[in-house]
Amino acid sequence: MVTLQGQNIYLRALEPEDLEFIYAIENDENIWEVSNTITPYSKFLIRQYLENAHQDIYEAKQLRLAICKKESSEAVGLIDLFDFDAKNKRAGVGIIIQNETDRNSGFGKEALRLMIDFSFLQLQLHQLYANIGTDNKASLSLFTTFGFEKIGVKKDWNFTNNAFHDEAVFQLIKK
Repeated sequence: MVTLQGQNIYLRALEPEDLEFIYAIENDENIWEVSNTITPYSKFLIRQYLENAHQDIYEAKQLRLAICKKESSEAVGLIDLFDFDAKNKRAGVGIIIQNETDRNSGFGKEALRLMIDFSFLQLQLHQLYANIGTDNKASLSLFTTFGFEKIGVKKDWNFTNNAFHDEAVFQLIKK
């Protein structure tokens, strides 16, 4: 896969050297709510995942890319296409920036722009969708900036912090 270049970041395929980075993200309980994770991942499982990361999106039905700063090549987050459906030309999209200090820096915005362009131009998708907790103001703002429209709300969808929370479904259809 060709690396996707932005102004301040680039998206690249996962490498075996990303083990510690992915391990840290997958085991950060503070972000389990957005990733629908409820148990930790072992390094063994992540290593196995990375060994199979070479599968193309048509085989794996997903694509996970590292979001890296251009200036230092440091990985700061991940962006995913999931539930890839070639027949119906659609996929889900999700994004996480690991450290709070790197959030609100434009990295997520640049990464999402690159992924939208790649999805519509290279993969020839017709639409993308995202599931976003209704209290996740940063993600709501990010996705609506690119024209994602709320098409519904799943009531009491996620149980976190001893309470049920709604999750909205957003959709972006290629014009």
